[in-house]
Amino acid sequence: MTQQLTTADFKEKVFNYEESSEWSFKGERPAIIDFYADWCGPCKMVAPILEELSEEYKDRIDVYKVDTDAEQELAGAFGIQSIPSILFIPVNDKPQMAAGALPKEQLQKAISDVLGVN
Repeated sequence: MTQQLTTADFKEKVFNYEESSEWSFKGERPAIIDFYADWCGPCKMVAPILEELSEEYKDRIDVYKVDTDAEQELAGAFGIQSIPSILFIPVNDKPQMAAGALPKEQLQKAISDVLGVN
């Protein structure tokens, strides 16, 4: 199940960008973060796919959602300009951002290629 993140949650579970400019992931498993807004049509197409993936990859990856309207500071910190924007975070590597409503196959490929999870 996808989990909603506030800026405070993000700093605690993912990365505290106020304490460090050097990326340092706090999670124990690879993660996907969906930056979205309730009014965004393409975001609504991606949401059920991410729900499915969070079930399929349960216990192997964490899937989070960030409401860019509610969490403008956090969206700004990551330079989110278009939504949906999806951040793929491997455990020991730099995160990679993908913009747009990606189909399930592309998300699965990124989970495999970027996150190293099959």
